[in-house]
Order: sequence, then structure tokens, then C-alpha cells
Amino acid sequence: MLKRSSLAGAFLPLMMLPGFAQDAQVAVAANFTAVAEELAAAFEAETGQRIGLSFGATGQLYTQITQGAPFAALLAADAERPARLVEDGIGVPDSVFTYAVGRLALYSAEDDAELGAETLEGDFTALSIADPTAAPYGAAALETIEALGLAEELTDRLVTGQNIAQAFQFVSTGNAEYGFVALSQVIEAESGSYWLVPEDLHSPILQDAVVIAGAPGEEVAQAFLDYLRSADAVAVIESYGYSVTAQ
Repeated sequence: MLKRSSLAGAFLPLMMLPGFAQDAQVAVAANFTAVAEELAAAFEAETGQRIGLSFGATGQLYTQITQGAPFAALLAADAERPARLVEDGIGVPDSVFTYAVGRLALYSAEDDAELGAETLEGDFTALSIADPTAAPYGAAALETIEALGLAEELTDRLVTGQNIAQAFQFVSTGNAEYGFVALSQVIEAESGSYWLVPEDLHSPILQDAVVIAGAPGEEVAQAFLDYLRSADAVAVIESYGYSVTAQ
């Protein structure tokens, strides 16, 4: 069984994010940023309990939790890390559930661009993806590229971001013509274009949540995860392009 390190002090810069002194601090996969912010605000309005949010790649957040970062819950972009936290003796077993199923999109900052699988066969300089070792959307992007038979062709044109937010930023700032991002990042964008990647080109992006045993604010975090199952919360999650499995 893996024991959590007592290195919480090493995470002081992260913990100094605005609003950290909350009832519970929750680590959230970067693809879920806008949704989590909306849901945390709604949860506070309904319960009076405040949720602090810290965003990053799922793999990085998992590592921080195992090293003692005082997060009370993890909203991951995969099912693997929450399960591993339970196996490590860190996560609360009965708290794990799939709060959203994500969709991958190919994004261009150009308005009205005609995007599709054939886009990746064209003449361009850079394609951004999130780090596939840390970000499940990056892993799904690689699976898509391989499924299309373009792995060898695109290897030298890949630009890797630390997380899905940076992968999006590379495209929005013009450092890459295209990027694989989360549908939730672009579904309501006022500019740019996207192609919704067929789900049969990559493994399902099951996004699981887990409460961290003994963490400060554990009970509040559990209440927040319970709220994510409510009809109001599900409606918000689905409005960002995610699907929600029956619980």
C-alpha cells in the first residue's frame, strides 16, 4: 500500500492560489475548468459551502495527491487515477463514480474552417496535443492519430502541452495550426472551428471522481461530489458537451 508523503509544504505555491482557504480544495482535470467553476458557484449558492479549485493534468494532480497535497477530492479526466488512489489506500472506495464522459475535438482558431480526418493529411506545421502520459485527452489524441494511420507522418509536427488547457492555448495563440482539445473548451466558443472526433477512434474518456480519505474538508468534498449527481448539475455538465452515465 502506498503511503502519502508528508511533503505538503512543497506544494505551498500551488496552495496559495486565490481562494484556497475554502471549506474544501478540489483538484480538477484542466478540461473541466469552466464546468467546475460553474458547478462550485452553484454548490456554494445552494449550501453555503465553498469549494476551492486547482486545475492541471490528471497525472500531475495524482502525483501531487500521493505526495501529500491537501486536496479533498480529485475530478480526474480518466478512470485509472481515481482507481489507483483507492488501491493506494488514499481514495475513499465508495466515493468513486463517473461524473462525465468526455469528447475529443480537433480545433482551429480559424473561423469556418472545414475540419475532418483529412485535415491531418494536409500541409501544416504544428498539431498540439496534451501530454499523453499525464493527460487522458492527450492519450486519446494519440490513439486517434494511430487509428487514422498517421502516427509516423505527424510525429515531427506534434507540439505537446502540459495539459489540455495549454494544448488549446497553442492553437489560440497561433503556435499551432490545429490542436486536439476537449469539446467542452470549444463548444461555446465565439470564434474558431472544430471537428468532433468520432468516438470509435479512441478509447472512451471516462472521467471519474474520488474523495481523498482524511483530507481537510473531506465531508464537504463528498457533499460536492454528491451534488454532481443532481439533475441541476448533470444539466450543466451536459451543456458543455459531456455525456453523463446513469448512476
